[in-house]
Amino acid sequence: MRVILAQPRGFCAGVVRAIEIVDRALQQHGAPVYVRHEIVHNRHVVDNLRQKGARFVEELDEVPQGAVAIFSAHGVAQTVERDAEARGLDVLDATCPLVTKVHVQGRQYVGAGRTLILIGHAGHPEVEGTIGQIPGKVMLVQSEAEVAHLDLPLDTPLAYVTQTTLSVDDTRGIIDALLRRFTNIVGPDTRDICYATQNRQAAVRELSKEVEVLLVVGATNSSNSNRLREIGSESGVASYLVADGSEVKPEWFANVQTVGITAGASAPEEMVRNVIDALSALGPVDVTTMSGREEKVEFKLPSKLMQPLAAREV
Repeated sequence: MRVILAQPRGFCAGVVRAIEIVDRALQQHGAPVYVRHEIVHNRHVVDNLRQKGARFVEELDEVPQGAVAIFSAHGVAQTVERDAEARGLDVLDATCPLVTKVHVQGRQYVGAGRTLILIGHAGHPEVEGTIGQIPGKVMLVQSEAEVAHLDLPLDTPLAYVTQTTLSVDDTRGIIDALLRRFTNIVGPDTRDICYATQNRQAAVRELSKEVEVLLVVGATNSSNSNRLREIGSESGVASYLVADGSEVKPEWFANVQTVGITAGASAPEEMVRNVIDALSALGPVDVTTMSGREEKVEFKLPSKLMQPLAAREV
């Protein structure tokens, strides 16, 4: 069986930064440190950090006063930030810088007198955090159909921003519908979209031309991983989302010669290798990597974690 790995795949710079923040916090402060929500949507990553001494909580009232608290890569509402300050928590913010950029853009649009539309998925932690970061009312739109039902005058000054785990292709139809309906609407440059989301989806579209079965390594609660599986299916390829090799089913590969593997932005490479091992147990495999975009993006850590421990204790 021939196995072709997508390029790029797996961890994005925001996920790498978030995990490193937890690791460094444990090194500097010792266990436990408290993380609000899963740091990223991947059980293996969370379990690994939990074994090192991270404790994952849903709300800050579960965190002892004065303890180290880390916000996840998805970002949080301003009410959560104020609650942390009131409780005297030592906060480390692991919000992805690209998510923070959306927050800043949204506040700028609202400050300029525009009503803000957020294109995203209801209930996603990033969407909840973004809505909670913007003063005033934010209108969530999840589909083109919802655009037609927005109860706004057609000349209302509007602006839109998007959830970062949605690509240009994911949001194009909704944005086009907004631009057709409203006469005074602005939005960010398409170059501001999350590079990782766009790159991974583009890679899957190319990979799907070469394979009979596509495996997406990622969590069921990972928005970007689910979308990668959907893209594979839309391309006419039998596509499956798996957390690791234990979820690979032999019947998927009956009479199959070529299998593609990609991974969501929060899925570690070791899980990709674990899936390859599961395929190897079914028979000989020849593993290659497709040609694709090389990513060299890195995000800085919070300044508190860049200081030597001794300096922080002064």
